[in-house]
Formats: sequence, structure tokens, C-alpha cells
Amino acid sequence: MGCAPPPPPPPLTPHPARRAASLSQRHFCARQAGAAIHRSTDEQDPGSGNYRGVFGAENASLRCFYPPTRVFAKMNAGCLVLACSFLVGASVESKPSQPIKPPCTPGFSQNFYTVIVSRDLLHGQRILKDSTLSSERVKFEDCQRGREVGFVTNDPNFGVRHDGTVYAVQDVSNLSEPVQFMVTAKGLHEPRVWETTVKLALAGHPHPLALSKAGITEMLSRVWDSQPKVIKFSRKHQRGSAANGLRRQKRDWVIPPINVPENSRGPFPHLLVRIRSDQDKDVGIRYSITGAGADQPPSGIYNIDPISGNMFVTQPLDREDRASFHLRAHAVDMNGNQVENPIDLYIYVIDMNDNRPEFQNQVYNGSVAEGSKPGSSVMQVTATDSDDSTTANGMVRYRILSQTPHSPIPNMFTINSETGDIVTVAAGLDREKVSQYTIIVQATDMEGNLNFGLSNTATALISINDINDNPPELTVRTFSGEVPENKVNVVVTNLTVVDRDQPHSPNWNAVYRIVSGDPTGHFTIRTNPITNEGMLTVVKPVDFEMNRAFMLTVVVSNQAHLASGIQSSLQSTAGVTISVQDVNEPPVFPVNPKVIRFEEGVPAGTTLTVFAAQDPDHFIHQIVRYSKLSDPANWLKINRTNGQITTMALLDRESIFVKNNVYEATFLAFDNGSPPASGTGTLQIYLIDVNDNAPVLIPREAQVCDRARPNSRINITAADADADPNVGPFVFELPSFPASVRRNWTISRLNGDYAQLKLRISYLEASVYEIPVIVSDSGNPPLSNRSTIRVKVCPCDDNGDCSATGAVAAAGLGTGAIIAILISIIILLSMVLLFVVWMKRREKERQAKPLLIDPEDDVRDNILKYDEEGGGEEDQDYDLSQLQQPESLDHIINKPAGVRRVDERPAIAESQYPVRSSLPHPGDIGDFINDGLRAADNDPTAPPYDSLLVFDYEGSGSTAGSVSSLNSISSGDQDYDYLNDWGPRFKKLADLYGGGDDD
Repeated sequence: MGCAPPPPPPPLTPHPARRAASLSQRHFCARQAGAAIHRSTDEQDPGSGNYRGVFGAENASLRCFYPPTRVFAKMNAGCLVLACSFLVGASVESKPSQPIKPPCTPGFSQNFYTVIVSRDLLHGQRILKDSTLSSERVKFEDCQRGREVGFVTNDPNFGVRHDGTVYAVQDVSNLSEPVQFMVTAKGLHEPRVWETTVKLALAGHPHPLALSKAGITEMLSRVWDSQPKVIKFSRKHQRGSAANGLRRQKRDWVIPPINVPENSRGPFPHLLVRIRSDQDKDVGIRYSITGAGADQPPSGIYNIDPISGNMFVTQPLDREDRASFHLRAHAVDMNGNQVENPIDLYIYVIDMNDNRPEFQNQVYNGSVAEGSKPGSSVMQVTATDSDDSTTANGMVRYRILSQTPHSPIPNMFTINSETGDIVTVAAGLDREKVSQYTIIVQATDMEGNLNFGLSNTATALISINDINDNPPELTVRTFSGEVPENKVNVVVTNLTVVDRDQPHSPNWNAVYRIVSGDPTGHFTIRTNPITNEGMLTVVKPVDFEMNRAFMLTVVVSNQAHLASGIQSSLQSTAGVTISVQDVNEPPVFPVNPKVIRFEEGVPAGTTLTVFAAQDPDHFIHQIVRYSKLSDPANWLKINRTNGQITTMALLDRESIFVKNNVYEATFLAFDNGSPPASGTGTLQIYLIDVNDNAPVLIPREAQVCDRARPNSRINITAADADADPNVGPFVFELPSFPASVRRNWTISRLNGDYAQLKLRISYLEASVYEIPVIVSDSGNPPLSNRSTIRVKVCPCDDNGDCSATGAVAAAGLGTGAIIAILISIIILLSMVLLFVVWMKRREKERQAKPLLIDPEDDVRDNILKYDEEGGGEEDQDYDLSQLQQPESLDHIINKPAGVRRVDERPAIAESQYPVRSSLPHPGDIGDFINDGLRAADNDPTAPPYDSLLVFDYEGSGSTAGSVSSLNSISSGDQDYDYLNDWGPRFKKLADLYGGGDDD
């Protein structure tokens, strides 16, 4: 079968709007100003008139044929003509990171890399072998699995090392145009492979000029209307052929990349290439393609006619989504047997200018100090373009569209067109006039070409930072105020200031200083943080009698130093006149507190001192009077006129009101001014001790063994309320009377404050002994005291401790006394028991005492047997519902005449029950109950005798009479005490009527 091209597609007649869109689509080449042109270096096959690729791959057995194409003329002395059908796809910009990080997937970090090669690597026009082309690397993510990955390229001139750097495998003679190749990553121990595309571009290479409209249309027609190239499977390895004398070459055919422009409007499917096998003449061949874009996601982008081998693209492509595809073409016979080795197809998506520059922020905030010199940096704005950054499509340029306000000139700022840095271009920035500028910045791709490039705008807000270029100025040259004497923390006057710098900043905050007129530091100036005013405040009391006025000089400045070249204003200094007001000052005690020394025990009426106060108001004659304010022991009094202090009682140093030998009293001095003023003074009396307290023996109780032992002794000492030298050493001695004291006991001195009391004899009967001891102090003259110590003498055990029986004996209780105590306790318990038995017996007698009425007439049983449930034949069909007291008698009155049931209330008048007599006779209650019982038995309106339960109904509408009828009608007082003799059942009634004893 020959290599005839497929029939051309039918001519299209699009809708006018579609035609305009198609024309706009074709104009993308005009926006490719500066883009590189991919030129084939293939050699023409002299036999077929096609171009043959001569890429030398050792293991490839492929060849491709291109149909004849038109030759493009050179433009402008060597500038390359822009051929859109062979433009290399641009690099894929990294997409913005998502808020949620996706799970790690092994593979290349990008599906397209753009590597810029520095011109410094060129040696003439060549790049030497093993030269690293750039610091940029191809990054492979293995998700920390530690796999060993090797990189292989489909371009024999370039390779990728294990660290991802791109290098020259051999000397490269020319890199004037961008070079694009595929990189395959394969694990050393696993069959899976990953692919990406790398584009190499020389930094700063010249760009061709933009084409005219006609040229663009012509090139677009070349892309879509030119005859598709035919790709043939390479023949099997051949032996030498005698027919043609040809031998198999070592280098086989390599399929060049297929370039497809993005965003094509169709028609689709569009024929890209035709794949053929030389064996299709002999056997039936079926063609197929595999790889990402065909049978792998994103699947369906490319397909192939299995019979003709025509390969189509089925939809528009987006370079920013995927920049390249790697497919494999297969040829099998009708039985599915492989006829040809698979061939690799590399498809590159050609970039179009279909993305506007995007600013990272819509509003940028920057600042610059006022008064900055031209060229001062302000801020930087950044816009990115998703198109190929190595072509004009992705080259962004910046410019300023407008400035608001236009003060002092409309162009105060400029922007670096390539970097986006905004700087000042003129002087005159003054925050006090303009505090903020609004700049509209435009970013345009196509290197800023407004005719073909796409644009976007952002807003830059430039704040003018304040500097201290305005000194503070006081509003007036002289301030005045007045202050009363002896007052502190009083604001005399407020110093007002004006500062045009930024409020509440160090450049605005005022600092006030008093430079003269206050040598003793009576005043200070505090700054109000809100109003910035200076509050002149008194911190040390002033005295009208010493200074009636002050003349101060005040200087104001800022917290921050003035900017360079700014001088202080003359209005930063002012004078302050302060008048002192005279007030009535309280009398003052010259010495406060006043300390005097006296011996204790001075008699009442003794004059101690004169505690007089002085009035500081020298210009006003006033009378000072005195009174006592505090005198805890009430020992002193003061003369109201002259302040003389005299005693009213004996001064005692040992009193609880004396602390550390000092007694303190407070006195008040007041004048007769308007208003009156008073002052206090404290008098401290240091009391000198005299020997007026005799010593007291310690301890007052002790115990010893009845037999003299080495450790059976008592240590004694004394306590004296006096102070040195009227206390120890003490003298301890036994009195001569009674004689038994010295006969049985002896005292030996241990030191000046302690002595020992012990038995003189070898044995002393166990008992309690009171031993008198005379104690004398060392005062002059000394004082003595006869004290008694209570000593318990008891038998001791081997350890020298008193035994239990010995302790009792020592307490003075013999065996007879103990027995007497026990007998007394037994007698007391017996009396209590007899009393309880007598009370119980009396209670039983009271319960057994009969009533004053006959037993047959005793109604107590009838009353107590309230739980009896009937007992006659009439109860057999008794309607229990009738036992409930009715709300009314209407249903009974209106009932027709006839036989009535005995449990129904007759509709007749109620019987009159007897009234109790008022005579206070014991039989009265019995007779009254009997009469009431007989009346109830003869009452036809009463219910049956066994229906007495109805009387406990206490609801509304009860027809029962009130128990108040039981009350006595007598108006006189009756004695109901006899009810107490009727037993406990009448106890409550006796309490109600008789008020008797509650036994």
C-alpha cells in the first residue's frame, strides 16, 4: 500500500461570530512576539522528496517522513519567521496550593519544566560536554519510600543526573532556539515509569518580530490545513541485500515531536499524523495507540483509526493543564500478533497567550517616609502569568495608570516595568498635606505590548510615614494659675500645645520641662495622653508664709528627636505665673513625738511637761487650745490653755498599757480660725523601773517520791515583773516556822535564778504537803515574798515514777473514803430505780380506775370499735355508695313514694336532740350521752346503726349538726378537773375544758 495522504477535510463556512472567534484564535501568533521558533534540522530524503529525521538513537528503529512544506522567507536581516505550528510548549506554572494538602503521589513535581541556560556557559557558540546547564532541577517525589530512580531522556544531547540537574551529554553547538525533550523516570526494581517534559531556553535570546495579520492567517492555515505527515514503522533488522546493495545502518530513525497548538477551535476530530506499516501490503494491519491521553487518564484526547492508521486529536488542548503527551503506536495482524515494534510519539502543546497576568493581591499596602529623596524604595507588586514564561506570552511588564491625589505633582512614583518595584521620582512628600496615595498598577504580558498583550490591574496604597518635622508650639507665651498652700497633687493650670505631626505618635507626644523658677521642686508637669496638654501639678506643698508666688519657665519638646535639619520653634518656650493662696493652717507641735523620762510610781498631780503647739499663720493672730485625744490608762490631763501635762494616777511600768517601758498619749491642738484647724501631737513617757514587785515562786505544784532518791528533787525558780537590776539573782529559803518544814525539807542553790527542793529525811509518808518558801529579789531595797508550793509525796516504782495507788494516796483519799463513795453511788442508783417503778405503777392504777357510770352504759367500746363492718341481714344488698354523704337532698325529696330503703335518709324534719345541762355533776356527761342515744334510736332521719361511718364525712353540704351543741350553755365558769379522773381517754377533753394537769 502506498503512502497517499488522506483526503482533505471539507471546506468550512462558519457562522460570522464563529468566524470572528476563529480569526481571533488565529491572531494568537501575533501575541507571540519574541517567541522562539522550532526549526527542523532534518535532511531531505532525495528519493521521496520528504524530509528525513537524522536523530541518532542507538536502539531506535524508527523513521518518519514529512510532506513537503512551504519555505518561509527570512525577515529583517536574519530574524526568524514565527511558525506557530512548530512552537514549543511553554512551561507549566505551579498551581496555587490547595487549602487541604492532597496525599503524596510518587512522580515528578511538575509535568513541564522550563530551564533557563545562562550565556556564561557558552564557549563561543557551544556548550561543552558534561556542563551543568542550570541550578534549576527536575524534582522527583518518591514520598519517602527510598526507591532508586533513574532518568532517561529522548534527546541524545542532554541528560538528567540522579540529583535532577540537567547537563550536556555531548558538546552542543547551537542553543539559539529553545529545545524541548521528554524525561522518563523508572525505578530500578519496579516496572512503573513516570514522564515529564523539559524545555531548555538560552537566557536573553533575541525574539522575532510580530507578524502581520496576513502572516498569522497563513501560518494558522499551515498548522491545520497542511497535509499530515506519515509515520512508518521501521523495518525489521535486515541482513545485507544484493538487490539494492544496502546494509543496515547503526543509527535508526527517530520520530520528531508532534506540535499541537492549544485552544484550537477545531473542527474535531482533527487529523494529526498517519501511521503506516510497510507490511500492510501483505497482511491486514490493525493500528492502536496507548498512553496518557489515549487509553489512560486523561483518556479520549487522542484516537486512531485502526484500519487507516490516521491519528486524531478529539478536543481542544490546554497547555497550562498538560504540556505534553507520550503515546506509543502499535501494529498487529488480524490475529493480534505483533507485526511491528511499538514506536514512541511525543506530542507537545504549543502555548498561546490565553492567560492574563494575575496579581497576587488585589490591594497592596506600602509606605515611605515623608521627605524621602527621589529613588527611595516604596514597595513591590507581583503578577504571574500562567503562559510560557520563556516566551512573550508569559513575560509581564508593569506600568502605573494613575495616581491619586496629584499633589504635589501627578507623577510622584514610578515602577520598574520588569520587577514591579515602586520608587519615588520626585521630592515633596509631606504627610501633613497628603497622608496616603492610591496607585493603579497595570500588568501586561507580551512584554507590555498593549496592542496584543492581556492586562490586569491592582491597587497600591502608599502610606506616607510621619517624621518629626514639626516641633510642638505652645499656644500662648504666658500661662497663669493659683494654688492653695499645703496642697499636693493639685493641677495648677493646663499648658496647651499644637503639633502637626501624626497624633499619638512619638513625633506628636509632648514632653514638658521646668527650666527655671522652681529650685526646690514644688511642681512637675505631666502630659495628658489624650489631649497632649501639660498638667502643671503640685508635688511638694507650698507655704504662703514663705513664697506667695512663683515664676516658672517651661519648655516643650517631643519624645522623638526632631528630624535632621528641623530647628526648634521659639514658641516651644513659655512662662507660668503661680499665685499661692493663704489658708488657715493647723497648729504644729515643734517636737512630735515628744519623749520624756520619769520613774514609775510618781504620785497623782505631778507635772510632767508642757506640750505646746505653734500656729504657722504668722499674719493672723489666733488662739490655740488643747485637749486630750488618746490616753489608754487615763493617767494624764492637759491644761486647755498652755498645754501643761500633769498626772491623774500612779504611773506603773508594769501596766498592760506600757509597751517596752514607754507609755504613749496623743493630744489635740486647735485654733479659732475660720474654719478651725487642728493638729495632733504624741507624748511618749519612758518609765524608769523601781523595785515595786516582789518575786513569785515557780512552780506552784510538784511531786516527789516518799523515799529520798538522787533524782527525787524539785527545781524551783521565781518570776519578777520588774526589770534589771530589780530582779534576780533570787534568794530561796525555808521559814523557821513551822519547824517540820526545815526538819523534812531542804533547799540548795543551783545558780542565781534556780534552786532545788528535796527531802531531808529518808522517808516521808505519802500525802500532799504545802511547803512555804521565802523568795527575795536583788532590788534596792530587796523585796521578799512568802510563797507556797504544793508537793505530792507518793510511792514510786523502780523508775522513780509515782504508782497509781500511790497517786491516789497522795491525793488524800484512803480506802475508807473510796468505799464510802462507791456506797453513795449505789444508793443513788437505787433511789432512781424505785422512783421509776413507782411512776409506772401509778400510771397503771390510773388506767384501771372505773368510770362514774355503769359498765352497761359505757359507750367507749362503741366509739372505739370504729372498724366494725356491719352484722345484720339488712347489710346483704346494702348500697355502699349511699354511705357517702350527699351534696344535696334533691334526689331524695323528688323520689316517688314507695318502699324506701333503710339506708336512705327520710325527707322529713330532723329530730331535736337533747341539750346538755349546765350543772357540774359527774354524772352529767353519762346522762347526756344516754339521752342522745335514745333520741338517735327513735330518729327516723338517722341512717342504720351500722352506718355510723357516714358521720366522718366533712365535705360541703353536710346535714350533720355542729358539735358546738355539746358546748355548755352556761355562762358561768365550771370546774372540769374531775375529767382527769376518767382515764387517759378523756385526757384531751380534760385539757380542752378543765385545763387540768397534763400527767
